Amino acid sequence: MNHEKVLVIDFGGQYNQLIARRVRELNVYSEMVSPKISIEKIKELSPVGIIFTGGPNDVFAKNAPRVPHEIYELGIPILGICYGSQLMGADLGGKVEKAPEREYGKRDIEYLESEIFENVDKTNSCWMSHTNYVSKLPKGFSIIAKTPSCPIAAMENVEKKLYGVQFHPEVFHTNQGMTILDNFLTKICEVKKDWTMSNFVEDAVAKYKVELKGKKVLLGMSGGVDSAVAASIVHGACGDNLICVF
Repeated sequence: MNHEKVLVIDFGGQYNQLIARRVRELNVYSEMVSPKISIEKIKELSPVGIIFTGGPNDVFAKNAPRVPHEIYELGIPILGICYGSQLMGADLGGKVEKAPEREYGKRDIEYLESEIFENVDKTNSCWMSHTNYVSKLPKGFSIIAKTPSCPIAAMENVEKKLYGVQFHPEVFHTNQGMTILDNFLTKICEVKKDWTMSNFVEDAVAKYKVELKGKKVLLGMSGGVDSAVAASIVHGACGDNLICVF
């Protein structure tokens, strides 16, 4: 079965795997990809949404990771988080610069009217981790959240379904962060939530039963979670034809 897919574009931030996991926890399949992914590959994967992760780089640095500009014209909803929000701002004609005050840790935040903040308390707290910030909005965007030292803590272009948040909704320390991610998925991407981990296992076993029929499989086992999960899935597909080597 083909499930809805969200692409998480990895810019090297510390919470990137967590973002992908949070999406899956909301019953939407997510796949992490490199910023070097081509527009053709994105079209082939046909995601219902895209998330730009945070990262340690300055968007104006010479070797900063970027995405093809055409990504903003695909009509696919995009949520930029931290560096991802700054990248979106810079790419679309806004201004990014060093913040007068570096924000790190829990911060008070005020959410304004936006679909992405529906059912979220307007006066709240979030987790910040940034040195730079969007200081001038790109054309077509409006401010939808602010902190005392970050006047553009979140922005949106409703028409193009582009959203940027300077904070990290994926971490436990952002109050109602999962509600924000859920709003992006359900209200902006309009997902059906058709994926669970058990779906994934069933689909993978069914796929490999066909591909591995009558074949022997050699699998390296490290004792870690990844290889153990791989072994379990492959064993479900080919049984005693699987040979594991520690």
